Amino acid sequence: MSKQHLGHTARKRFGQNFLHDEYVIDQIVSAINPQVGQNVVEIGPGLGALTEPVCALIDKLTVVELDRDLAQRLRTHPFIASKLNIVEKDALKFDFSELFSEDRPLRVFGNLPYNISTPLMFHLFSFAYKVQDMHFMLQKEVVNRLAASPGNKSYGRLSVMAQYHCQIMPVIHVPPEAFNPPPKVDSAIVRLIPHKVKPVSVISEDSLNKVCAQAFNQRRKTIRNSLKESLNEAQLMSLDINPDLRAENLSLAQFGQIADLASRIQAES
Repeated sequence: MSKQHLGHTARKRFGQNFLHDEYVIDQIVSAINPQVGQNVVEIGPGLGALTEPVCALIDKLTVVELDRDLAQRLRTHPFIASKLNIVEKDALKFDFSELFSEDRPLRVFGNLPYNISTPLMFHLFSFAYKVQDMHFMLQKEVVNRLAASPGNKSYGRLSVMAQYHCQIMPVIHVPPEAFNPPPKVDSAIVRLIPHKVKPVSVISEDSLNKVCAQAFNQRRKTIRNSLKESLNEAQLMSLDINPDLRAENLSLAQFGQIADLASRIQAES
């Protein structure tokens, strides 16, 4: 399959796969349901497969695009250029607070490059308090990880941290042939709705992230071993958590307990 689409060659370093299936595009835009007056932001507009139909429904759209050639195409687009606020920056490093409006939370969507999807979501979680919702095209395996429950083989650090920040709702399955060039994996659209009130209250989000990383970096080990830098066996047992469990067996609430005790111990030392 050619890597050329609409006169543009997909760049591997940007993880570019261009959506072209009109039925899938219509499903995605319907799922996003953009409305006039909303603060809508697209990450990685590419060749405009979603940009154009979304612009048909609203009066203004901010797009964040790293590829200078694609950004230039949008600046000269015959139909939608006047509606676009084009931010030519790396979304991984972009301060999304620059787009905040007092009374209009961000509505973010995008066909994310699969090679940066996980770090980009972690970056966006730091702005979740000003986000109404996010709709992303991701590798289906990543969507499964986002939505996984304890005990599931897909359950990991991403599951815990994403569910701490957002309600996770898989929406649409997207086959490889919907793209050019087609990726080697199935994809899916997921809806992320930031919690107005977090499901678990923690002293420090950094501590929660740290203990999750420690636990899942050695996921085949028991937490007695994987978490020994943060808590010892007796401290785990004081939380009524079995030190023989593995990371994949712990709930978000239990990770919150572990993070809080680790925070208190650190504060006292």
